[in-house]
Amino acid sequence: MLTEVFRYVVPNTQYGPVARKVIDALIDKYADEGIATIESNEVLKVQPFTDFGSPVELIKSFGGRPQYLSAIQTLERELYIS
Repeated sequence: MLTEVFRYVVPNTQYGPVARKVIDALIDKYADEGIATIESNEVLKVQPFTDFGSPVELIKSFGGRPQYLSAIQTLERELYIS
């Protein structure tokens, strides 16, 4: 459900397939562990994120650190609304 909310707000064309996997995994982490987990810089160093690439590669999949942080802020905003 939360993944669908985010996809509604952020068009599929905005992020590539790796970034989408990261977003989906962040939503799952949020559902399991809460908001502090997805705000942590360490989250990209654990499963399932390590399956998608290194933290640097994952951040690059968003276009860079500013875009990654923007995606996290958008995600958080949508999670609080829903």
